[in-house]
Amino acid sequence: MSRTILVIDDEEPIRKSVEGALSDEGYTVRTAHDAASGIASVRQDLPDLVLLDIWMPGTDGIQCLEQMKQSFPELPVIIMSGHGTIETAVRATKSGAYDFLEKPVELDRMLLLIRNAISASRLRAENTALKRQASQRRSLIGKSGGISQVREIVSRIAPTSGSVLITGENGTGKEVVAHLVHSLSPRFKEAFIEVNCAAIPEELIESELFGHERGAFTGAVSARRGRFDLADRGTIFLDEVADMSLKTQAKVLRILQEQRFERVGGSTTQTVDVRIIAATNKDIRDLIQKGLFREDLYYRLNVLRIQLPALRERASDVAELMDHFLDEFCALHRKPRRVLSAEAVKTLTQYPWPGNIRELRNLVERLVILQGAAEDRLPISGNELYAHLEVPLDGSEPLATQGASPSEPARDLKAAKALFEKEFVTRALEENEWNISKTAEALGIERTYLHRKMKLLSISEKD
Repeated sequence: MSRTILVIDDEEPIRKSVEGALSDEGYTVRTAHDAASGIASVRQDLPDLVLLDIWMPGTDGIQCLEQMKQSFPELPVIIMSGHGTIETAVRATKSGAYDFLEKPVELDRMLLLIRNAISASRLRAENTALKRQASQRRSLIGKSGGISQVREIVSRIAPTSGSVLITGENGTGKEVVAHLVHSLSPRFKEAFIEVNCAAIPEELIESELFGHERGAFTGAVSARRGRFDLADRGTIFLDEVADMSLKTQAKVLRILQEQRFERVGGSTTQTVDVRIIAATNKDIRDLIQKGLFREDLYYRLNVLRIQLPALRERASDVAELMDHFLDEFCALHRKPRRVLSAEAVKTLTQYPWPGNIRELRNLVERLVILQGAAEDRLPISGNELYAHLEVPLDGSEPLATQGASPSEPARDLKAAKALFEKEFVTRALEENEWNISKTAEALGIERTYLHRKMKLLSISEKD
């Protein structure tokens, strides 16, 4: 991928000379003749590196550097000057410059500095992302009663070796809690192995969990260790555990009881020491009554229970969560950090969040990516948030009535979306004979969310 370099210098011959040399090396080069146009160019499309002259009319290079670093602290900047002094170089470095080049610029040194600066910037970004991910996995954000209670339960059960069952709606942070339990346990130095039971095909899940021997099935050209084997002395996280088949459940039950298993196609018994953390958004007791989940496995998993509250039940935490995600995505997408207006905070706390924390996280990333240069310094408004919400706020007019009906064409994008959703949901209900549970499962949403969506779209529930 071609790297973009912005050259800011008031002397046209130097701009053209540097542009030509860097273009020959495969870089994409943009130029600006003064600090104001340079800063505007950075805000419009963030480059990978800036070459910045110090002595320019109006705003000089050091002032320009300081302004850019306020909004983009990770942007690498190399200062250029034909009147370089040690004092100037020190001042530039203290202001955040990566290094200092004297004019006339020596091509080989400039290219070396550019490569090193971009490489260092990339490594810092990767390191920051890894630290952020690790921190995310070990922290629960919020001060509401519900999340404080979860934090207290985690602190009590983490030091033990008991199996843990985490329940809650989709998007409430079950994976984050699982990571937190592991990180606070005596096993924290060992492996944390994740398995999404719903994402692995039925015919492969046993191989994934327990491994297989060479020739066990078509395509098994060599022996392979399973996830339980990899998690030995550590923790295995079985996400969406209710989606496992009864056959696989029986084998998982044996591991819980005996800490032993055999690989697919093998006869040798493998012994492991694994702590199991399982999670589901389904009502396992209901599945047990339907014969879809083993009752004995349920009681083995449900030694220690953590019930996560929905985001709508902890509205006081939403603004803090959004600030956290703004930090994450503004850094990831190299955008200026924005703040929330009082109106935006009110909108956040009133919205029902059917998709929970996952919906909030996606909304923040969408806002950050789509924000224009004109919005960089503006607080996030309530209207800006509202435009991205999935359902209207409580008390507002249902989307389906906002200017569209099956016999009347939609007059705007919001109305068209509402009309499509109403037809789509109605068709799904008809296909499932108006059975709410089956329809919700077919659409991949919660029953409560389907009920709210039907109300908002003015869909009458059939008897």
